[in-house]
Amino acid sequence: MQPIADCYRKVRKNCIKFIRSQETSKEKFKNKEKMIKSFLIPISFWIANRAKKSKPYLIGLSGGQGTGKTTISSILKIILTKYFRLNVFKISIDDLYKTRKDRISLSKKIHPLLKTRGVPGTHDVNFMFDFLKKIKKKRFKHHRIPKFNKAIDDRLKRKSWYLIKRIPDVIIFEGWCVGARAEKKNTLKKSINPLEKKEDKNLKWRKFVNGQLENKYKKLFSKLDCMLFLKAGSFKLLQSWRLKQESLLKLNSKNKANNKVMSKNEVLTFMQTYQRITQNMFKFAPKYSSIVLNLNRNHEIKSIKYNK
Repeated sequence: MQPIADCYRKVRKNCIKFIRSQETSKEKFKNKEKMIKSFLIPISFWIANRAKKSKPYLIGLSGGQGTGKTTISSILKIILTKYFRLNVFKISIDDLYKTRKDRISLSKKIHPLLKTRGVPGTHDVNFMFDFLKKIKKKRFKHHRIPKFNKAIDDRLKRKSWYLIKRIPDVIIFEGWCVGARAEKKNTLKKSINPLEKKEDKNLKWRKFVNGQLENKYKKLFSKLDCMLFLKAGSFKLLQSWRLKQESLLKLNSKNKANNKVMSKNEVLTFMQTYQRITQNMFKFAPKYSSIVLNLNRNHEIKSIKYNK
């Protein structure tokens, strides 16, 4: 039996079960089997061939809002765990967001827009640095990393954090700005949307965010062993996908009283804070990513390009 077919036979049930758990009565994944067999299993073989047991293999998985990063990274984890018997730890950069209290403090010190989670500078990346440092040591006992709840827009209590009990073979680090690079200072001057024009007239916010990409985030992303980039057709398409994502979050949110789920207008305003970096990634990320997954309008992988 061919390796791809053998792998598919062994992981199909688990992958399909996970995909169905992400579906709603109105939103169904199309071409599930093709996505797994033609795209995600071959990528898993590519990863497994490069993963070294003695050194955790750090994968960056990036893509704009609503591109399916969580779904794709979860399926890759299932395949790598079940078929390749690798110990895989998956985390989102979203889990590293600063607490609401810390972001309010940051917004008072630097710029009001920094109260809104999302852009570089609103994460506590030191948690990731500490984790990567700890797993290099021979005597590894256990380690905790935060979890963030978007429905309440705050970090969960420590007892609910991730608990890593042994050094992973593979780490999947996913997020909308994972692998993003700073832009040239002269291009920062021109506002690209109404939010920047109105709320950031003196460029203080965008200069701060770009400075974060130039320094701490650059240092963190330099530790990636490879990068996978989910490329959508346009920013407008991402907006429609993100709106669907928020409506799903609203449906699944248990604590209605503390709910910070956004309205349509709030989502569209929120996404303007992501627009500059997202559009830069559209332009440049395919050039430096290891694998580019091109998505069609229906949220499906239409093709893959292996760069290295």
